[in-house]
Amino acid sequence: MNGKIEEIYSRYITLTEKLSDGSLPAGGAEWTQIAKEQSELAPAAAAYEQYLKCERDMQQAQEALKSEGDAQMRELFGEEVYSCKKKMAEIAEEIKALLLPKDKNDDRNCIMEIRGGAGGEEAALFAAELYRMYLGYCEKHRLRVEVVDENDTELGGIKEIVFNVTGKDAYKQLKFESGVHRVQRVPETESQGRVHTSTATVAVLPEAEDVDVEIRDEDIRVDVYRSSGAGGQKVNKTETAIRITHIPTGIVVTCQDERSQLKNKDKAFKVLRSRLYDYYSGIKTSEQDMRRKSLVGRGDRSERIRTYNFPQGRVTDHRIGLSLFNIEGFMAGDIDEMTTALAVAERERLLSGGED
Repeated sequence: MNGKIEEIYSRYITLTEKLSDGSLPAGGAEWTQIAKEQSELAPAAAAYEQYLKCERDMQQAQEALKSEGDAQMRELFGEEVYSCKKKMAEIAEEIKALLLPKDKNDDRNCIMEIRGGAGGEEAALFAAELYRMYLGYCEKHRLRVEVVDENDTELGGIKEIVFNVTGKDAYKQLKFESGVHRVQRVPETESQGRVHTSTATVAVLPEAEDVDVEIRDEDIRVDVYRSSGAGGQKVNKTETAIRITHIPTGIVVTCQDERSQLKNKDKAFKVLRSRLYDYYSGIKTSEQDMRRKSLVGRGDRSERIRTYNFPQGRVTDHRIGLSLFNIEGFMAGDIDEMTTALAVAERERLLSGGED
């Protein structure tokens, strides 16, 4: 750890000097790039400065302890040495966490996809509730939501919805939501009062940049058609809906939310780019993932990650074994305790080496 943190600290000092010596025009492209890197290194640099100060204080106390003859003063210096060692150990753990490899997608926007799974109309209703839950969470965290495509049911459920989430660290905040969500409750349509189990799938994809994925014209087919909606309000008489098929992978993206064909096409390409980015990234890491079991999981859509038990008022995340008994607040978007616990569990896994 020492060699790496020393290298980071040296780099931080160099960047800080560059920003302050006036050699670069403030706000320029190079200045902005340097400022961003310096800001990213700042937490680790600050922690290392604290560590060095504690180390100096401990060394001074040790020197004083060697030459001090008074028993009471020796006791005080001894306590200071102990306190400094304890503090240094705590800071060292903090530095370890700060030196963990950062997910390169954390600061990106994301695309979320929610689909009703097993359970028919009840699954679609649950998918709609999950969407409202994430809307509440995003509003609380000042994240902007923009619907790309939505397929409603007549009873107010959602067969499928795709939406963009934009804002600071959007993907980082929501990435652990990918997977199968299971609900256990008595449906309103159930006359016998029996508890039913239904599922919905959630996928969270980092928004891909143009440079991440190359989409060749010859690899895609674009179809235009009239949009439709369950209640008739979204029906257009003109062909504004877009369907894009990526022929090599078979990935299909549709968008009919906007009245403009061009806007729908732009949104659809954004989703396609992110799905392809996720697809090709998955191929690269699949062999590694077979050898390593993640505590939090990779968010595979076939993986059951969470159960919402309404009769018990309980939400349980099966990846970390955490149960919360505030299902009403949770469904309103108050999911911070869960997302924080998942992030902590992932960090602990990485600190332990990430092996089985």
